Amino acid sequence: MKLGLVIDLDTCVGCQACAVACKQWNTSGTTGALPDYQPYGAEPSGLWFNRVRHYEVGDFPANRTVNFPLSCMHCEDAACVDVCPTGASYKRAEDGIVLIDQDKCMGCNYCSWACPYGARELDRHSGTMKKCTLCVDRIYDTALPAAERQPACVLTCPSHARHFGDFDDPQSKVSQLVRERQGEGLMEDLGYAPVNRYLPPRKSVQVPSAARGEGGSLLDKLKGWLGRQNRAAAGESAKQSASESADVSASGSGETEA
Repeated sequence: MKLGLVIDLDTCVGCQACAVACKQWNTSGTTGALPDYQPYGAEPSGLWFNRVRHYEVGDFPANRTVNFPLSCMHCEDAACVDVCPTGASYKRAEDGIVLIDQDKCMGCNYCSWACPYGARELDRHSGTMKKCTLCVDRIYDTALPAAERQPACVLTCPSHARHFGDFDDPQSKVSQLVRERQGEGLMEDLGYAPVNRYLPPRKSVQVPSAARGEGGSLLDKLKGWLGRQNRAAAGESAKQSASESADVSASGSGETEA
């Protein structure tokens, strides 16, 4: 069994819900609290297992924002495991999840330096390294309904951009998505064989603007509508001013006759 995530870069909206749900669940999970540092200070920071980056791709007007969630890739040949001097970092044989034994970790940072994805973060309070666990304490919890035995980030994603499953099963949803959408691992050329896969953004379809002879472009129509609104507002203002002037004149004439 090889458990991991598939992330659809085409549907991810960068809302950060996955990052918040991850932090909320794992704060009471197997690795203990995920602290915040000066949360109300001038430079708030904290420990996160999942961070979402944002990139601008392409040239205007065909540009788009790509939201890129990044967490531990649970690599098959994990460099973080190889460099750990205490054996705290290890890869489970039964499902391929990479974990950190908090009792063995001494916070030397070797694994963090070895990880090319920046997926490990040092807990300043405990002095130990922490990272994504694929919610290992949740996905095997038989007290939960089967549909809820998934990582917190997958369950909370509002755009269904995150998927969890077994890559060793060719019929699993994640395997099918990777085949259908040509999913790729991140920086596979480094040789660490990341398990998680990203589905590339689909090509944008450029909708042609209406020809000017058929009513003009959308921009022209918008400008025309705004012009009509401004003229209507100016007309109402002029009417109101004329009415107020007439009232003042009538009031002055009455006072004179009196």
